[in-house]
Amino acid sequence: MSVRQAHARTGPRGGAVLLDVREEDEWRAGHAPGAVHLPLSVLLAADGVPEAVRDREAVVVCRSGQRSQKGARALAERGARAVDVEGGMRAWARAGHPVVDEHGNRGTIA
Repeated sequence: MSVRQAHARTGPRGGAVLLDVREEDEWRAGHAPGAVHLPLSVLLAADGVPEAVRDREAVVVCRSGQRSQKGARALAERGARAVDVEGGMRAWARAGHPVVDEHGNRGTIA
């Protein structure tokens, strides 16, 4: 899914959950406001579908799109509705969508 589609689908009227599967340090430096953080390593080690996306579509994002593909595939195999964001958070930031750090200030994508 494109960044534009992801932004629309996870916005106030979209209804989907933006699920960020990057590691803790990446998340703290910068993430999309309102995103749910679940590192890929935790997602892959867990059983079932995470509570945050159990009844909603998961729009899965990472830094550049590689880990999000794995995360979306794992969720889909467990019966969840999941898609990944092409280009990841790098593309999200390049498109001008907001990125905040752990304190709510302007964040960065490493």
